Amino acid sequence: MNDRPRVLFLGGPTASGKTAASLAVAQEFGAVVLSADAMQVYRGFDIGTAKASDDERARVRHEGIDVRNAAEPFDASDFVALADSLFAEGVRVIVAGGTHMYHQAVRRGLVKTPAVDPVLRAELDALEDLHGELAKVDPVLAERLHPNDRVRLVRGVEVYRQSGQRLSDLQQAHAKAPDRVHSEGLWLDQVDLRERIIRRLNHMMDGGYLAEVQGLLDQEVPRSTKPMRSLGYRHLADHLVDDLTLEEAIWRTERDTWNLARKQRNWQRSLAYNISEAAIEDALAAAGRLWTSKP
Repeated sequence: MNDRPRVLFLGGPTASGKTAASLAVAQEFGAVVLSADAMQVYRGFDIGTAKASDDERARVRHEGIDVRNAAEPFDASDFVALADSLFAEGVRVIVAGGTHMYHQAVRRGLVKTPAVDPVLRAELDALEDLHGELAKVDPVLAERLHPNDRVRLVRGVEVYRQSGQRLSDLQQAHAKAPDRVHSEGLWLDQVDLRERIIRRLNHMMDGGYLAEVQGLLDQEVPRSTKPMRSLGYRHLADHLVDDLTLEEAIWRTERDTWNLARKQRNWQRSLAYNISEAAIEDALAAAGRLWTSKP
């Protein structure tokens, strides 16, 4: 397994210093930054997603940014394919961002399941007692899922109907498989995180965040698309279109960003990265261990 790609993972809640740390490491070690932010893949959503600036992208190669239009799908399998294309180039890769599913997918891979059958999915989606249906074929998975979690309930029944295998069994087998990559993982966090979130939001507003949302609306980007429903974009659109006050829109954005950060902190347990407040110093040390020593 020594031929596995060596990857530095920098996770953490929003506004915790991941961008600065990834830039420092990339410049020191000649690495590529792969953005693990589920919203930065969308073109035109720049200020509100805190994308690397033009100057930063001129200094360091970034991937995973501006690869989809707003209405186009992008998921963990697409992210793994993007990472694998970089591994095939033989470049050093820093996976940096707060979407923990992307971290897990690159590090652990995805559970191999049958492709979606649209006809079967429509049939299952119409069932009234999905949780009861799943309990019949995969009680272990049903025990873990809330009865209202229709997306995962449908997938559990769907996998069994297509393959005759329980999704919980496939997940258990996958959990025992070795990592796809040799890695160092850091979870960056700050004690003053809420204050950092407020400062960054103020900086975004000063930098043209509201005008960016207006521009997207002027381009008739549907408000139903995934990026337009994210954090501040939906609240600022509510202000511009539905007469929500700007003060209220900003407050809701700050509130939702803080709630996201608290949720992201819970994800650290599943990733099991070392926690760091000295983001740049610790990231450089981790990169040194990863790329200047044998696994």
